[in-house]
Amino acid sequence: MKRSLCSLFAATALAGSLTAVPVGARAEIAHVGVGAIVGDPTGVHAKLKLVAGTALDLSAAWTLRGNNELQLQADYVYHRYDVFVPRTGRAPIYFGIGGRVRFVEMGDNLVGVRFPVGVAYEFDGAPFDVFGEIVPILDVAPDTDFDLEGAVGGRFWF
Repeated sequence: MKRSLCSLFAATALAGSLTAVPVGARAEIAHVGVGAIVGDPTGVHAKLKLVAGTALDLSAAWTLRGNNELQLQADYVYHRYDVFVPRTGRAPIYFGIGGRVRFVEMGDNLVGVRFPVGVAYEFDGAPFDVFGEIVPILDVAPDTDFDLEGAVGGRFWF
């Protein structure tokens, strides 16, 4: 029963972060970036840029702690382009809220609320970018706990 409730909450948390997009922005995906994220967790990463400086960050990755546990995460993030202004390219900072589910092999799955903060560098005239982020996480199931993750990565934009 406890595992079923945890899975139900996890699905609700991830769906909530995916549907947190304003109604008008759902049909307007400006760009799609696909790449890798390295750190904790490490895996594949995608970003869907929406209208008005917002995006969905999605990852399917494995945590390097423990037994290489699969982690699914989704974040709704806002971008600010006016904080860092490099000579070339663009360097937005981003912050937002999302959810994660870590599937633990021996024990209860972890469900948490993510608060990502990061910076990206978008190259002029090149279809790729790099990023780094730190993510405080409040685990809410099966127990309340605090976690901190960090990673770097890159994406190719379509």
